This record gives sequence, C-alpha cells and structure tokens, in this order.
Amino acid sequence: MGKEISELFLLLLLIYSGTTASAAILSFENQCGYTVWPAIVSGNGPTLRDGGFSLAAGKLVQLIADPGWSGRVWARTGCNFDSSGNGKCLTGDCGSLNCIGDGQPPVTLARFIIALGTTDNNFYDVSLVDGYNVGIGINATGGTSDCQYAGCIADLNGNCPPELQVVNVSGSVVACKSACEAFNAAQFCCADDYSTPQTCSRTQYSEHFKKACPNAYSYPYDDVSSRFTCSGSNYLITFCPTES
Repeated sequence: MGKEISELFLLLLLIYSGTTASAAILSFENQCGYTVWPAIVSGNGPTLRDGGFSLAAGKLVQLIADPGWSGRVWARTGCNFDSSGNGKCLTGDCGSLNCIGDGQPPVTLARFIIALGTTDNNFYDVSLVDGYNVGIGINATGGTSDCQYAGCIADLNGNCPPELQVVNVSGSVVACKSACEAFNAAQFCCADDYSTPQTCSRTQYSEHFKKACPNAYSYPYDDVSSRFTCSGSNYLITFCPTES
C-alpha cells in the first residue's frame, strides 16, 4: 500500500507532538478498487486539505486536525474535475473538488469533534442517516477511554431495497438512499410530530441499515450504539473497509 507522507507533514507532526498533545492525526486510506475523492467540511476550525482531494486505490494521506476542530468527511465517487477543480461527481457531489458545503445525498458520513483539552474526549461516528454510497470505517489509535470501532463494513449498495436504489446509466447500483430522501415523510425524517427521541423510532429501513452496520447511525436518534468517544487518539478513516 502506497503512503503519501511529505517531509512537511513529518515536520508538522514533530511540532504538534511537542506542543499540542491533543491535536489528532486523521489518516485517510482507500481500500476501494477505484479512486475516491474524500470531501472534508469543517464545522469549527480550519478547512483541511482545501476541502477535498483525490485518493487513488491503495493510497493513504494524513492530515492534522487542531484541538477544537470539528467536521464531517465523506467519499465521492465517479468524479471528473478539470485543472481548476471544477466538475461533478456521480455520488457525494459538492460542486467542485474543494467542497464548501455538504455533499449531495445519499452519502456515508464520518463525523468528528476533536477535544480542546488533552484529557477530554473526542467524539466520532459514522452515519447512514443521509444514506450510503461507500463503506467507511474509523479506527481510533493511541487513545484512552472507550475508543471503539465505528463504521460500516457491509456493501449496502449490493443489498439496497429497490425503492432506495440509485443507479447509473449502465443500471448498476451506486448508492442507497435514506427513507427520508426517498419518501420525504415526517416519520422517516424525524420531523414535525416525529421530531423527538420519544416519537421518532427505527423503521423497517433504518432496521435494515442497522442490521448490516451495527456500529453506524441508522436514524437521527441512534446515539447509544453509534456515537463513540476516545481521549488523545488519532484516527484511521478507511474507505471500503474489509475488517474492523
């Protein structure tokens, strides 16, 4: 497996390890048999890697997330960008190579909140609330506390209910919609009369996702079995993982 670790990155790593122990290294690994284009949208803190980049099969790229950084990550597929970064993607599109907003669902999301303090917990999860396009796994390394694996190893595109399928021009399933996107009904979207943990529960579709991917969010209030914490850890984010 190839690794793209620049001299500049190693220098920054030495600086951060000596001065800011609570910074986190985010390692992006592509185990898919094709190129993906990771997208990164920051909720708090600087934009990492300009918001998006290309990651060929078998490659790994490492980035540093500052203490207090939060954001969401997803993989885009079937992208075609020009030299200026303009273009579109078949799944997860966000308008250009360098994302400035959320991706077009259905998309599998990895989400992070990096703690400010060296002993505080980071929060991380993988969510199928906006559907699924590519499997994602998160392994927390070098930390303390719970630090469990989060993610979805199963290929939900190959087991997607017909009414949720997104197909390409050749008829292949390239993504699996959430029931909310497919039907736009309050009970599936946890909206209106279903907008609380007491009134919004799992449906047959979220149960389908949960059975396939027990360590990922299947609906908005799926916190107990889907949100994980770890203190002082780094994270390996794997696209198309084959094991936890």
